[in-house]
Amino acid sequence: MAEKMNQQVHPIAQVNKQPRSDEESGTLTSDQELKRKKRIKLAIYIAAFAVFQTIVILVFALTVMRVKTPKVRLGTDVTFQNFKTGTQASPSFDLSFTTQVGVKNSNFGPYKFDSTIATFMYEGVTVGQVTIPKGKAGLRSTKKVTVTANVNSNALQSTASLGSELGAGVLTLNSQAKLSGKVELMFVMKKKKSAEMNCTMTIEVTTKVVQSMNCE
Repeated sequence: MAEKMNQQVHPIAQVNKQPRSDEESGTLTSDQELKRKKRIKLAIYIAAFAVFQTIVILVFALTVMRVKTPKVRLGTDVTFQNFKTGTQASPSFDLSFTTQVGVKNSNFGPYKFDSTIATFMYEGVTVGQVTIPKGKAGLRSTKKVTVTANVNSNALQSTASLGSELGAGVLTLNSQAKLSGKVELMFVMKKKKSAEMNCTMTIEVTTKVVQSMNCE
């Protein structure tokens, strides 16, 4: 017992914790500030990219994905195969000509249309018809279809106005048609669109040429 009490008790060595120097504290503060600036810069980049992506989507939706109505027009290049007209006293006409029907598609996708009938009229009376076959107008392009029409005055019950026109050396015809089809976008989206043609052409009888062509 005495021997145990005589044994020396050695105290546990304490670890000396030296306070960080000002240089080390400054280095840590600098690293933290650098990381903070990097995080802020990254957040700015992410926000800018999100805004840019939103603008791209809006522009894409307002331009590419916006479906416009195609336009149908009768061409001004008319070639007559048969051209017979009466006089002011005995007015009549019998014409056969070849022209082109243009289908203008301003969309970022093709426009496929079905076959339809184009009607030629004189003062609201049908004087001839021609078939426009089904086809496809490519994206942002014009499809031209060649047609041959035969028109005559046989269906006219009154020829008073026709006599006045022929006396002035002109003949005015109106042509109307309605195309039905679909615009395809991104090979996935399809939207139905109808395109109407309403053109009035004035033919000079003496020279047998189209003097004017007005389409609405």
